[in-house]
Amino acid sequence: MVELKTPGEIDAMAAAGAVVAHALNAVRSAAAVGVRLDELDQVARDVLHAAGASSPFLGYQPSFAGTPYPGVVCLSVNDAVLHGTPTNYRLRAGDLLSVDCGATLDGWTGDAAISFCIEQASDSDARLLERTEAALQAGIAAARPDARIGDISAAIGAIARAAGYGLHTDFGGHGVGRTMHEDPHIPNDGRPGRGMRLRPGLTIAIEPWFLTGGQDAYRIDADGWTLRSADGSNGAHFEHTIAVTTDGPRILTTRFTTASTASR
Repeated sequence: MVELKTPGEIDAMAAAGAVVAHALNAVRSAAAVGVRLDELDQVARDVLHAAGASSPFLGYQPSFAGTPYPGVVCLSVNDAVLHGTPTNYRLRAGDLLSVDCGATLDGWTGDAAISFCIEQASDSDARLLERTEAALQAGIAAARPDARIGDISAAIGAIARAAGYGLHTDFGGHGVGRTMHEDPHIPNDGRPGRGMRLRPGLTIAIEPWFLTGGQDAYRIDADGWTLRSADGSNGAHFEHTIAVTTDGPRILTTRFTTASTASR
C-alpha cells in the first residue's frame, strides 16, 4: 500500500534526511588510505547517536539475507556495488567506495548513497561515477505529478544503456517514510508512461547503480549481503530520498555534496 505524506510529514522526513546527509559527509571526510571499513561505520554510528537517530540498516534482515545486517552503513568497494558490510578491509588508493546510509528520527526515515574514489579516480571510474550520478538527477527530474514510475525508470536506464553500463532491476528505488522500504518499487530501467501515476505526497528513494563492465549479472558473497558484479568490474551507486510535490520533486537528503570525481 502506498501512503501519501502530508507537508508536515515530508518536513519530518527532511529532518531525518539531514542526519543521513551529515553521516555521509562524515564518512566521506574520514575515508582515506589505510582506514578500515568498520572504522567508517563507527563514524556514521557516532553521527546518528549525536542526532538522537537510529539506523534502519542495523539488524535489518529481509527474506534474501541469512543474517541481520551488522552495520549502520553499507560500504561497498570496487566490484562490490550494494550492501557491502563494514569489515576490517583497509582502503587503498584508487578504491571506488559506495556508501549507503539511512536514519530514522522521530518515526520518519531518510535514505541516501554516494560513491567516490580514494585519492584518485581512473578515467573509467570517473566516467562511471559521473554517469551514475547523472542518472540519479535524471530520475529525480522525472518525478513530477502525473508522471509515472516508468518515466523515472526509463530516464535512469537510458543513461546506463547509452554509456554501455550494466544494471539490474532486482534492486532499485523504493518508497520511504515510516520505514526504510515501502511501496512502490522503482526499477532502474523501464518504459516511459508505464506504472503507477505519481501524486503529490509520494516519498521515494531513487537509486541507480551501474556496472562498468556492461553485464547486468551480479553475484552475492557468502556473507549473504555483499552484491558484486559478475564480471569483476567496478560499480557505483547514488541515491536520494525525494518527495513528489505540486512544485516538482523535493530532495529530502540534500545536505551533502555528491561531486563524484572529487578525491581525497
